[in-house]
Amino acid sequence: MTWALPAIAAILLAYAAISGRTAGTPITAPIVFTVGGLLLGASTVGLIDVHPAAETVKLLAEVTLTLVLFSDASRVDLSALRAEIALPARLLGIGLPLTIAAGFGAALLLLGDLAWPEALLLAVILAPTDAALGQAVVTLPILPSRIRQGLNVESGLNDGICVPLFLIVLAIAQAEAGAIGGGAAARLVAEQIGYGIVSGIGAGAIAAAILVVAGRHRTIDPLWAQTVPLTAALLAYTVAVPLGGSGFIAAFVGGLTFGAIRHRGEVNHSDGESSDGADLLDEAGDLFNAITFIVFGAVLLGPALGHLSWAVLGYAVVSLTAVRMVPVTLSLIGTRPRAPTVAFLGWFGPRGLATIVFVILIFEESGELPHEELLLTTAVITIGLSVLAHGLTAAPLADRYAKWFRHHPRGEGVMAPDPGR
Repeated sequence: MTWALPAIAAILLAYAAISGRTAGTPITAPIVFTVGGLLLGASTVGLIDVHPAAETVKLLAEVTLTLVLFSDASRVDLSALRAEIALPARLLGIGLPLTIAAGFGAALLLLGDLAWPEALLLAVILAPTDAALGQAVVTLPILPSRIRQGLNVESGLNDGICVPLFLIVLAIAQAEAGAIGGGAAARLVAEQIGYGIVSGIGAGAIAAAILVVAGRHRTIDPLWAQTVPLTAALLAYTVAVPLGGSGFIAAFVGGLTFGAIRHRGEVNHSDGESSDGADLLDEAGDLFNAITFIVFGAVLLGPALGHLSWAVLGYAVVSLTAVRMVPVTLSLIGTRPRAPTVAFLGWFGPRGLATIVFVILIFEESGELPHEELLLTTAVITIGLSVLAHGLTAAPLADRYAKWFRHHPRGEGVMAPDPGR
């Protein structure tokens, strides 16, 4: 642990020095951070030698996901999104449940040692997508707006949707394994969801009211306004956890509440001088996200490679292909999409931050599941493969799809381009 922080800082500084040159190339930030962590981790030179269940690792993962969940949820502007809601609604409402079902079936087929609750837990853990692993896909302006926004909104919302599902299925798996009783599991889930929702609404409403009211009366300094959403995210989490609630649910609900009240306040009283603090929240989230991928490479991926098997690798490949692509295809039935669009949307469902945090939370409950090592190894290998495969293909495939889209007839259902484009 002595050299862990200097090693992490060195990786961050090294990437900062070349970040301008790697933008738009197949060498993405998550690839650099994961490989950097892997090279300096416990399985190699040992500079970053921390146990996955260590309190520092757990705290890092929780803070990172809290900031990302709050940030993503706070950006949801239903009035602005209405024109482009069809695609993410299908991906979330149809594609996500089908992805979990497909992942569950594949786990039972390929990982026969897993009990059915463990197979379902693995499917839920690997269901959320992470746009950061293929950032070119959601940021390149040459891509159709509806494709970019659809994947971005899907990634931003499916983390929050999967958190309560993860808590429920984990409780079922623990009860099935005899780690906790069925009544205790139900009570635990109810408390985590209930207190999480209440804490999130309270924290989000207070923070938004401060920005709206203080901004209206010009009593808040713009520099301090930048700290409000960041503080609100931490407030939602730290209030929920002592009460027995889920801090992640609190962060997600808090972000939704904060965004809804703030957007309404801006509509009712817009003077062009409001500051919502999104920049500081995003920058903090990006920094913690980078550190999380370094730690992932060092303390999770390195040891997992030592337990790699053909069954685990096979499931990882299937999870990133058929388990994602078939549900996406089915979710788009009736919208008249063309094959390249379906393939593009299906391929870019990378697994990342939320899955890493779920894995670390299971490490914290070490020994409560009979086939825990197999479950965790499979999840970690799938993330590692996704970091590499989606990172390397994001820029070239985004450019190729954009060129194809420009040279073919437009107007395909929910993927129709913006008017005038």
